[in-house]
Amino acid sequence: MITKKDKIKFVENASEEIKSYKTVGVVALSSVPDRLLQKVRNGLGADGRFIIGRKKLIRMVLESNDRTKGLADELSDTSAILLSNKDPFELYGVFKGNILKLSAKPRQVAPEDIVVKSGETSLQPGQAVTELKKAGIDVKIDKGKVVISKDKVVAAKGTVISTAVASALHTLGITPFTAKIEPKVLMRDGLLFRLDVLRISRESTLSELGTAFARARTLALSLGIVTPYTVVELITRAYRNAIALGTGANVYDTGIAEKLLAKAAGEAGALEKLSKK
Repeated sequence: MITKKDKIKFVENASEEIKSYKTVGVVALSSVPDRLLQKVRNGLGADGRFIIGRKKLIRMVLESNDRTKGLADELSDTSAILLSNKDPFELYGVFKGNILKLSAKPRQVAPEDIVVKSGETSLQPGQAVTELKKAGIDVKIDKGKVVISKDKVVAAKGTVISTAVASALHTLGITPFTAKIEPKVLMRDGLLFRLDVLRISRESTLSELGTAFARARTLALSLGIVTPYTVVELITRAYRNAIALGTGANVYDTGIAEKLLAKAAGEAGALEKLSKK
C-alpha cells in the first residue's frame, strides 16, 4: 500500500525532474498494451521518459510548477507525463514510428473493410480449411496446399467481427487492428503543440512552401517586382530587351555597336545579291 509519505515523495521527485527537460507532454495510456509502451520507451532512448502514476498524483506534479500547471487539464483517466529534450515534432515522430498490429477479437468492430485476398496460403489441409469455410471464405486444396479461390470481405467497416471470422483471420495471420500511443499535447518554450499541429509532416510543409515560393516568384517576375529572388532575372531581361530595342531601332550605342555593324553587313550583303540579279 502506498503511504502518504510515498505520495509526497513521488510528487516532489517528479516535480524536480520536470525542470531538467525542455519538452513536457501528456500522454493517454488507456488500453495501451504494455509491449507497445515498452517499444515507445526504447524509441525515446536515454533522452526521454514517462512519469506514470495515479491521476491525482500526476495532476499534483503538473500543478506544482507554473510552467506545466496548464497541462493538468489534459489528463484523462489513465495518463502519463512525458519528458524529453527532443523537439516536439521529432518527438512525435518517435510515437508515429512505433505501432503494433493486433489480431481481431470476437465482438470487436471492424475499423475498415477486412478483406481476405485470393491466392495460395502456407496452411496445410485439415482444421484450417474448416475454420476458413466457417468464416465464409471460398477455399480449395491444390497440390497439398490451401488456396483461397477469390477475394472475400469477411467484415465490412463498422460491423461486429464474429468468432468464426476472428478465428479465420488469426489462422491466416491477418492483423487488422493497430495499437498506437499519441501525445495529447506537448509543451516547449511556453508553446503548446496539439495533435492537429504535430501531425503536419516536415516533408509536406516543405513541399507546400516550395510550391508557394515558386508561384510568388513567377508572379513577381510577371509584374516586374524587384526582390532578392527576382532582381538578377529582371536585370537580365531588361538588358536583353534594351539590346533588342536598340538593335531594332538602329540606336547607336557602344553596347550594341558590334550588333549594329553585323546587322549592317548583313543588309549590305543582301543588297549586293539583289543588285547582281
